[in-house]
Amino acid sequence: MEFGVSTAAYVVAAVLFILSLGGLSGQESAKRAVWYGIAAMALAVVATLFGPGAGNWFLSLVMLAIGGGIGWIVAKRVQMTEMPQLVAAMHSLVGLAAVLIGFNAQFELGRVLRAKAADATAHFEGFAAVLAHKTPAEIAMLKVEVALGIFIGAVTFTGSIVAFGKLAGKIDGKPKKLPGGHALNAGAAILSLLAVILYCSVGAPVLWLLVITLLAMFIGYHLIMGIGGADMPVVVSMLNSYSGWAAAAIGFTLGNDLLIVVGALVGSSGAILSYIMCKAMNRNFVSVILGGFGGEAGPAMEIEGEQIAIDADGVASALNDADEIIIVPGYGMAVAQAQQSVSELTRKLRARGKNVRFAIHPVAGRLPGHMNVLLAEAKVPYDIVLEMDEINDDFPNTDVVIVIGSNDIVNPAAQEDPNSPIAGMPVLEVWKAKQVFVSKRGQGTGYSGIENPLFYKENTRMFYGDAKKSIDQLLPMIE
Repeated sequence: MEFGVSTAAYVVAAVLFILSLGGLSGQESAKRAVWYGIAAMALAVVATLFGPGAGNWFLSLVMLAIGGGIGWIVAKRVQMTEMPQLVAAMHSLVGLAAVLIGFNAQFELGRVLRAKAADATAHFEGFAAVLAHKTPAEIAMLKVEVALGIFIGAVTFTGSIVAFGKLAGKIDGKPKKLPGGHALNAGAAILSLLAVILYCSVGAPVLWLLVITLLAMFIGYHLIMGIGGADMPVVVSMLNSYSGWAAAAIGFTLGNDLLIVVGALVGSSGAILSYIMCKAMNRNFVSVILGGFGGEAGPAMEIEGEQIAIDADGVASALNDADEIIIVPGYGMAVAQAQQSVSELTRKLRARGKNVRFAIHPVAGRLPGHMNVLLAEAKVPYDIVLEMDEINDDFPNTDVVIVIGSNDIVNPAAQEDPNSPIAGMPVLEVWKAKQVFVSKRGQGTGYSGIENPLFYKENTRMFYGDAKKSIDQLLPMIE
């Protein structure tokens, strides 16, 4: 493929990626946006395989087949409840790829410089040919790009592994730091900067790249270990941003314009989403980047009262008498795979003239948009799925609220307890409704480990049991 054709293909792919990203902002356009992204990636792969300097097609095709096969199997087996940890795992692979490409670029640069020193007329192909024509100033800039790509990639790699472990329950979700806390992170960052300077200016470049990699891996590990499980949705978004910037840095190294564009799109969109989510959780964006949030500020407020249980007959009776109903879905709905049952309940209630709506918190579930995807999968109408800011003022005029597997996003301690780990976090004010029914497996505190005073309020009743089975019990009782 000629250079001009390859460039044109990259431009088209970049436009498709932009259209894909823009389409994902709306539920109705999301499916079309996914196809834009698939087409863009396919075009990018073909343009790269057959572009100028490409080679080793057989090996490339074998790698594509292996990677595609693994991806297909994983996509078929992973449930929606496991999507957050899958996304974290994918981020780790992007970070690892950035590290490996950075080292490969250094190895190739060393080979080219040695060959040119031995024979000034030596001929090179592919990436080596690009390196051979670089001036000393361009080589210096290349080293900065390599070091930056490796540093961000290594942080993303270990940080994403820790995030995966916390989301999958393989690592304790509580925030943990080594003695020294932020000082260790700051020290590692300073040493990394010193290693970058030494890599760019003195000999033994591979040694200094190894130092940068190890220090960055420690930073990634320690940053995410210091963040509480309740804040993992923000962490996933933040790591998404890191993976994008790592890809962009490697794009500069390889001279790949499309990789630069896509990396910048992912990096900037992830950063913007992280900022939006931080506002939704009343977190400081800088403290998120530094891994300094998620811990307790002091002794929690004591909770008075007891949790009062209710059976399906009681819930059904309240629903039959209600006119205004709001459903608040959470991760418990995803675990129980209850979205289809919830959709059927919604259909039956609306058929009887009741105004049923859904309230979605920006960080509901363990991934941004997690609940929206589940409800769309169950064919819940888009127009009754409302964000927190759109519906929060309506709770005082609501007859019944059904909370399905949510904890932090409906926790009044965010407003009532200044020592709570979620103090100041905007929440769905469900306790202001006339009646609140909480569908929950048991009396545990949930993923974040934070007690919820909502469960003890006079207008709250606990509807214990698996969410899907509980909702299914209600369906034949709706008159």
